[in-house]
Amino acid sequence: MEFLTQLFDNTSPAQFAVVGASVLFVWFLPAMVAMMFNRKQVKLIALACIPAGFSLIAWGGVMVWAFTGNMVNRFNTNPS
Repeated sequence: MEFLTQLFDNTSPAQFAVVGASVLFVWFLPAMVAMMFNRKQVKLIALACIPAGFSLIAWGGVMVWAFTGNMVNRFNTNPS
């Protein structure tokens, strides 16, 4: 507990802001990726980012969904 007390005493508010902004950026990175690759499902991916940030496996799954969600339609063509 003393380690945390020293950490909070020696850290400036600017450092807290930088760390907080970095965490939020990484947490919602799948939503930002989805804006480029999977625009139809960007709202769902952004909602899925909220609980997925607590699990690296779930966050990775949301990241894969953000990159490949539109790929299914590209490869699912029926030749006539």
